[in-house]
Parts: sequence; structure tokens; C-alpha cells
Amino acid sequence: MRLIGCLLLALTSNQALAQACVVHSQAERLDVKVCQQNRNIPQKLFADGFCQPNLAGQKVEVQYVDQCPGGAFGICSNAQVANMPYRQDIHYYGVATDAAYLQPFCEGKSQGNWLKP
Repeated sequence: MRLIGCLLLALTSNQALAQACVVHSQAERLDVKVCQQNRNIPQKLFADGFCQPNLAGQKVEVQYVDQCPGGAFGICSNAQVANMPYRQDIHYYGVATDAAYLQPFCEGKSQGNWLKP
């Protein structure tokens, strides 16, 4: 459950300088890597508000890329940003069993489509 909370924070309090960003956060017993790919978020808003999560007690590294790299175990395609009309694709890397929690969130709360690459 802690993993999901961290992922949700990473998705809602961010900042980016490219069309996509890879966010890798680490803490004791936690290693989360996601990539957010912009679909229709205005570039300035994406740049000013989408890829720098403020996660207390965690080491966070952000890499800006043109598109998300391969190797994800799941993708929440066309996910709606909470309380906003914007959409993005969220690529999940790491522990594939986390899909049991991420897929229902993707399809329900985010109104996205869960894809297995």
C-alpha cells in the first residue's frame, strides 16, 4: 500500500522539462520507477507541475526523455490526471506483482486502459 501512495504522489505533484520523465524514488525497502508520458497536458503546465515529486525521506532521481523507455511491466494508457481534464500514459517498472494494485487503480480512478507490453 505504501508503494501505491508513493506512486500516486509521484503522479500528482511533479515537474518535467520534456514530453516524458522517468521518476525513480528509493528509500528503505522501497524502490519505485515510473515514467510519465504527456498526452494532452499543456507543455508549460507539464514542465511546471509534473515530474519532481516531493517525497519526504526518499531519494528521487528524475530523467527527462522524449518518450518512455521499454521494459515496463504495465502501462496505464490514457490515464486521467486527478481532478483535471488532462491525460498521460504511465509506465511502471520494477515489481510486476504490483500490477494487482495498479491495474484496478488505472482502470477505475484514472479511467485508463491497462496494457501489458
